[in-house]
Amino acid sequence: MSKRVAVVTGGIGGLGTEICKFLARQGRHVIAADLAARGERVAAFEDEVREFDGAIHFEPLDVADFAACGEFMQRVAAEHGPVSILVNGAGITRDTSLRKMTPEQWTDVLRVNLAGVFNTCRHAVDGMTGQGFGRIINISSVNGQTGQFGQTNYSASKAGIHGFTMALAREVARKGVTVNSVSPGYCNTALVQAVPEDIRKQIIAAIPVGRLGEPCEIARTVEFLAAEDAGFITGANIPVNGGYFMDF
Repeated sequence: MSKRVAVVTGGIGGLGTEICKFLARQGRHVIAADLAARGERVAAFEDEVREFDGAIHFEPLDVADFAACGEFMQRVAAEHGPVSILVNGAGITRDTSLRKMTPEQWTDVLRVNLAGVFNTCRHAVDGMTGQGFGRIINISSVNGQTGQFGQTNYSASKAGIHGFTMALAREVARKGVTVNSVSPGYCNTALVQAVPEDIRKQIIAAIPVGRLGEPCEIARTVEFLAAEDAGFITGANIPVNGGYFMDF
């Protein structure tokens, strides 16, 4: 398996960590990009991936900073080789109903979740097309498909990610680069576990398979889309939600 370089934004989160591990097991050299301010989580992440003997390491990055994303991609290419796989998993929430939402709550979510995808892709795509190979996987959400109360900002950002995905897929399809999105449902992460138990039970009751998803199930889908022989899948959105939302 080729030692292709993979970047995973939001790489030290619950989903991000599993994605890093799955890609590393496939022989990729993986850079987990995330905010350095999360010091305790960075330390825990480094302990968790120590068994991979340097195949996974952390690099600080604010995906909302266009210039910083450019410098990051240049540094990674110089130190490790050109980025061949980009997984955009960084995201935040600022939940509240629209009538209470501030402009800052709207802008913050769009700036990280959607503009962050533009910032990283904009600085990675030329290198991918130049080498004739690339895999871009953007992490969307079931709530970008269904909408969710109190998440006009988040749902808009996640729906926008797939629109971006389809458009970019058309632009680079003949250059050996695929662009797809994955829309996870409710998963067993710290974010979902922080939801009050009664609400969490209601969520689980609405999922046909009767349980939350596991981060490894999302990571397995990303791994599949990032594979060398996945070149005929592009512009697609892969729902991984236990049947919570089914589209024709």
